[in-house]
Amino acid sequence: MVPDPNKHADQRNWIESILRWIPGFKGYLEKEYRRDSDQLARKWLAERLERAKPKLNDFMRELTEQGNLSALGDGDRLRARMDKVIGRFRSAPVGYSGLFDFVRVREDRLDQVYAHDAKMMEQVEGVASAIESLRASDSDPRATLQGLVDQIDQVDRSFDMRDDLLAGLEP
Repeated sequence: MVPDPNKHADQRNWIESILRWIPGFKGYLEKEYRRDSDQLARKWLAERLERAKPKLNDFMRELTEQGNLSALGDGDRLRARMDKVIGRFRSAPVGYSGLFDFVRVREDRLDQVYAHDAKMMEQVEGVASAIESLRASDSDPRATLQGLVDQIDQVDRSFDMRDDLLAGLEP
């Protein structure tokens, strides 16, 4: 699920293998692998929520066809919150600073961010799966949608915690 920067060694090409013997270059490559993993994780989070949106639209259409208009506001609120979180995933700063950047992220902090991203992936998968299993015949669609809004808000708060982890930056 989450790309593991430590497993990248199995997939490197021969040039990368040779470059790793240059003093200091090995650490640089490892940081680049972590940076790539960070970008892939955020991309996966955004795309997973995007893939659930058509099912939410189908659910909203079913509710409309049944005349259950009272839940439409909750559905719109869920869609808006999803769009907000997707935008945050896509526009978040990369979880690593380069060799000459003004602000640097410590390696142990990157490991914490990586573990936190793995937990967020589980949260996002849970929310997306719940959205994809929505049925207009559910007993209380408003309560169901409000519960999903709460879940997506929790994902948003988890992303704030990710920012807090990265806020431990060293100038």
